[in-house]
Amino acid sequence: MNKPSFALAPEGAPLIGFLTVVSLCCAMLRCLPATVLALTALFFTLHFFRDPARVIPQAPGIAVSPADGRVIKIEEREDPMTGGRRMCISIFMNVFNVHVNRVPVAGVITGINYIPGKYFNASFDKASTDNERCLWLMDEADGTRWTFVQIAGLVARRIVPHAEKGDELRRGQRFGMIRFGSRVDVYLPDSYEPAVHVGSTVLAGQTIIAGKRVTVEV
Repeated sequence: MNKPSFALAPEGAPLIGFLTVVSLCCAMLRCLPATVLALTALFFTLHFFRDPARVIPQAPGIAVSPADGRVIKIEEREDPMTGGRRMCISIFMNVFNVHVNRVPVAGVITGINYIPGKYFNASFDKASTDNERCLWLMDEADGTRWTFVQIAGLVARRIVPHAEKGDELRRGQRFGMIRFGSRVDVYLPDSYEPAVHVGSTVLAGQTIIAGKRVTVEV
C-alpha cells in the first residue's frame, strides 16, 4: 500500500517543485508581476495538497467522514457495488478543502472498480452515474459491508488511489485523494443511520457521520 506523507500529499510534489523553481527564476529576473503570479499559484497548490493529521474517534459502532467538505445529500439510492438500496450520504469538496480521503470504518478492501467518465459539477445528481469515479467495497470484521465512491468533479481530473484490494485499514486511514473540486458518496449498511444532516460541515477521519441503530428489546 502506498502511504502518503502527513504534511503534504505526495501527488503535489512535482507541481510544488515546478512552481518553486518558477518563482525563484522570476524573482532572480526581477520580474515582479510574474513572481507574484507564481508565488500565488505556489501558495494555492500548497494549500490544496495539505494533508493534516486528524484525531480519529475510537468509539465502537460509528463511521467517520471519508472527506472534508459539506453534506449536500442524504437519500436512499441504489448501491453501485452491491445492487441493493441503501441510505447514501454525499459530501462535496470544493477547491479549498483538504482532498485526501479516509476510510469511514476499519476493515478490509474487498473490491475496487474504476470507471472513466465525464466531468460534470460534482454536486449534480448525474455526477454519480456519469462522472469519472472509483467505487470501493469494504468489509468490517463482523461482515458488515460498506460502499464509498470517489467522484471527480468539474475541475478534478484525476482520482488517485492509495489502497489496494486486500488491504486492511484502520478507521480514518487514508485510502486516496481526488485532485481539486469533487465528491465522495458513502452508502450506509442497514444497521447504521446518519448522524449528520444536509448542510453539515465535516472533516475526513474526524467527524462522525453515522452510527449503529439502537435496538430496544421488549
